Amino acid sequence: MSETIVAEYLGMTLQVDNLDHSNLAFFKHCAEHDFHLQKCNDCGLIRYPVGEGCAWCGSGNFTWTPVEGRGAVHSYTEVAHAIQPAFKPYVPYHVLVVDLDTQKGAPTEHEALRVIGNLVTHDGTLAPPDMVASIGIGSRMRMVFTDIADGIAMPQWTIDEEAKQPAKPWRYPE
Repeated sequence: MSETIVAEYLGMTLQVDNLDHSNLAFFKHCAEHDFHLQKCNDCGLIRYPVGEGCAWCGSGNFTWTPVEGRGAVHSYTEVAHAIQPAFKPYVPYHVLVVDLDTQKGAPTEHEALRVIGNLVTHDGTLAPPDMVASIGIGSRMRMVFTDIADGIAMPQWTIDEEAKQPAKPWRYPE
């Protein structure tokens, strides 16, 4: 039986209980800096967040499959007031919703496999204000992993330096 994972990230306790088999497996892959998601064996769609049943067909049959962590910002929130004291030095910071290139337009033309994560520098540190100000809808991102403790790493987002970026990504009015 797997053990419960308890770790701390910027002053917050993170815990994945030993009965949460899907999240334990997800974070095990992340700890190895491999992004894997559950692919339904019945309908063939990949899902996030991970869980015990397919969001589209309800099947509990799945296979962990590697997924490329690249995509474009679908939406974001810019946090200007840190509720958690350890985040205060990093405000403003972004929490991004990224449309992965994998499975874009499925199961319908308006859907995508969307993954949430913080905007970080290449080394996994929350992004500084100038980087935050440069990101908007359509910005191209790639996944990086921030090691937290044995058995757990956070999948997060940084600018994809290899991708063509939009000339001026759309940002919410300030």
